[in-house]
Amino acid sequence: MTPCPLGRTGLTAAPLMLGGNVFGWTADREESCAILDAFVDAGGALIDTADVYSAWVQGNAGGESETLIGEWLRRSGKREQVLIATKVGLLPGAGGKGLSASRIAGAIEESLQRLGTDRIDVYFAHRDDPETPLEETLEALDRLVKAGKVRVLGASNYAPDRLDAALAVSDANGWARFAVIEPRYNLLERDTYEGALQEIALREGLGVVPFYALANGLLTGKYRSLDDIAGHPREVYLRPIFLRPEVPRLIAAMEQVSRETAASMVAVAIAWMLAQPGVTAPIASVSRPEQLGDLVAGTRLTLDATHLAVLDKALA
Repeated sequence: MTPCPLGRTGLTAAPLMLGGNVFGWTADREESCAILDAFVDAGGALIDTADVYSAWVQGNAGGESETLIGEWLRRSGKREQVLIATKVGLLPGAGGKGLSASRIAGAIEESLQRLGTDRIDVYFAHRDDPETPLEETLEALDRLVKAGKVRVLGASNYAPDRLDAALAVSDANGWARFAVIEPRYNLLERDTYEGALQEIALREGLGVVPFYALANGLLTGKYRSLDDIAGHPREVYLRPIFLRPEVPRLIAAMEQVSRETAASMVAVAIAWMLAQPGVTAPIASVSRPEQLGDLVAGTRLTLDATHLAVLDKALA
């Protein structure tokens, strides 16, 4: 995979980000380490996690993904080969909750300890916190950058107006600003990024690392009926997407492009995202190392105008 700039951050990495939400959920300790090794061996560097991963699993409290990544970093000695991105805002803990200054100060120490590192490469506000003034959040994040605990700041799940406002506040005060955004975006779910958010990203030179690049696995082609997702760990996420009326048309279009390019549907989905203006590195997760091959192939696949039109027409 050929490295590319992460917006104007000065960081570069291959155009694929490994999702760490599965670590401690659908991938156990050994599987997680094997996936991380295979990802780096394939040329990958960007690893995405969050303090809240995977608190939704019965028996988990949050921090499981960071802890497993930290164990892998110590075991592998590959800290200098990767860029670690994690998030704050959804897991209550030291200092309270949300994006208050006290919570941010507590959360960064918790994440650094779990990851076993002295800095976070990209630190995301996981979700906008309207109950906390932007000034309080952004000043607290700026302190982390000045202290050397964070290299680059990011905003995940921010609406365009709030992102614009946050950038203006940072600029007015001379604080470090959000330089990377993480929106929900894929071939099927396009409204969140396309339009105003995309315009801001292009105007401001932001890195864009969209999550759910494969729509929770729907765009892999593995699931063709509701029976296929029954009892699946992701069923609660897949079911509402699967019921969208345009899904059969899109899957058929992806199959056509897959046949004509001799690439998997996974590769087609990744290649489509990388063809979209502003997108730096789609985020996708796997539960087994062998699943990485199709993701990597997607970064090397260039879809021509005809194939892009086939995919777009399916959603028209």
